[in-house]
Amino acid sequence: MVSLLVDSELLEVQLAPLERRLALRKDPLRIPRAAIARVQLTDDPFTWIRGVRAPGTHVPNRLAYGTWKSVFGDDFLAVRPGRPGVVIDLADGEEFQRVVLSTKHGLALARALQRDEEREAGEVTELT
Repeated sequence: MVSLLVDSELLEVQLAPLERRLALRKDPLRIPRAAIARVQLTDDPFTWIRGVRAPGTHVPNRLAYGTWKSVFGDDFLAVRPGRPGVVIDLADGEEFQRVVLSTKHGLALARALQRDEEREAGEVTELT
């Protein structure tokens, strides 16, 4: 199951060992909060898949983990069925153009990512 860690500077997407193998990715995905352009909630994250899997694992309407390449840029997906999700659009120059995740904590993630000057430096929010 994807774990999300949010602090004042960074969003970290940690994958479980099986998910790392499916995504063909060894390290967690680290996204600077300054690079996050938009966060959208979705009831069906599978509708946001675009492009061609390279590398990763895809079983249509069952799971999608890894990198998808398209004319719009590379997307990172960690999507499972039966769960709502979140779509995170990133600024140009980042490793990925977009990150699509299945998580029941989408609303909490969107709130945690809001620019909040009251958030203390070093404070970490964990969404599992």
